[in-house]
Amino acid sequence: MDLAKRVQSLTPSSTLAITAKAKQLKAEGHDVIALGAGEPDFNTPEHILEAAKEAMDKGLTKYTPSGGIPELKQAIIDKFKKDQKLMYNASEIIVTIGAKHALYTLFQVLLNRGDEVIVPAPYWVSYPEQIKLAEGNPIMIEGKEDNEFKITPEQIRSVITDRTKAIILNSPSNPTGVIYTREELDSIGEVCLEHGLLIVSDEIYEKLVYTNQPHVSIAEISDALKEQTIIINGVSKSHSMTGWRIGYAAGSEKLIKAMTNLASHSTSNPTSIAQYGALAAYRTDQTKVEEMKQAFAKRLKALYNLIIDIPGVECVEPQGAFYLFPNVKKATEMNGYATVDDWVKALLEEEKVALVPGSGFGAPENVRFSYATSLDQLEEAAKRIKRFVMNHQS
Repeated sequence: MDLAKRVQSLTPSSTLAITAKAKQLKAEGHDVIALGAGEPDFNTPEHILEAAKEAMDKGLTKYTPSGGIPELKQAIIDKFKKDQKLMYNASEIIVTIGAKHALYTLFQVLLNRGDEVIVPAPYWVSYPEQIKLAEGNPIMIEGKEDNEFKITPEQIRSVITDRTKAIILNSPSNPTGVIYTREELDSIGEVCLEHGLLIVSDEIYEKLVYTNQPHVSIAEISDALKEQTIIINGVSKSHSMTGWRIGYAAGSEKLIKAMTNLASHSTSNPTSIAQYGALAAYRTDQTKVEEMKQAFAKRLKALYNLIIDIPGVECVEPQGAFYLFPNVKKATEMNGYATVDDWVKALLEEEKVALVPGSGFGAPENVRFSYATSLDQLEEAAKRIKRFVMNHQS
């Protein structure tokens, strides 16, 4: 039996692949330090767990509206009003089964065969695959390392055609951890308005910013940009709720209605219990969110200083999310490996440290470290990596 062509071209997720390999080695009894997965190591805060238990006790375990329960939609509306001074109606919000599902559904309702979406590289691994599944074409723009991996308005203009329909912005970024400033977003927004491009603003890491400057959504810069933007977000990273699978999108009523209709025929609705957990996440005390953020900030500072001390490793200092994305090309060559992927594989086999090769993110000279694990583990991982590099100098 032949599979559909749309899935035959898919590239498996490199992050999930390296995580699976690390788990296999751990199951075999090896002392593996896994820095591949993009999820906080903290448990979901207790008050969210209690809200979910209470929902089950009340029998709130049935189907819900496809676009999410009204109470959660209102909590998301209140969150946008408080954090970004953005005003949305319930008809402009859809609750989805994680932010990934919001993106997938968006591309399914937005793209026709051959439509183009501009994707800044390095990129999150699922962006191009989801665009291809919707029969669109991802158009990559390389964010230069000497510009903190950020793309410029000039680069955007250079790739726009009559088939260009949208552009993805991810700030703070996975995998680089860099953040676009208000001024940079304003300049990019001008190009998008000039050419009528939909801005897909992935803001899933907005609560994990470690600078004195607050997170800026491109939608808050002007009314015109708000109308041209669909925001993707969720509670997975901010509230350590990755397994609960609750994300959401905010944008034009036309887009949200189409996404909701598609969801009604594909997933029916997000899990009822998880929605009530997410409601508690937004409606109650945010102390735990701040505590997790401070822990990540401490880890970032410690790990960054350790990583740049390793011979042949160079790294742009992140400002958000929970990733480092160092360039290890020199270390790879110094150690006699043909590619960074080979270097990463050897590191895992010899020192039992699992990193994600940058090739899956469109940056084959880099690797992604997740520092969503304990400081002790991070220090030990840096020690092992440095030992590996020093032992293999040719």
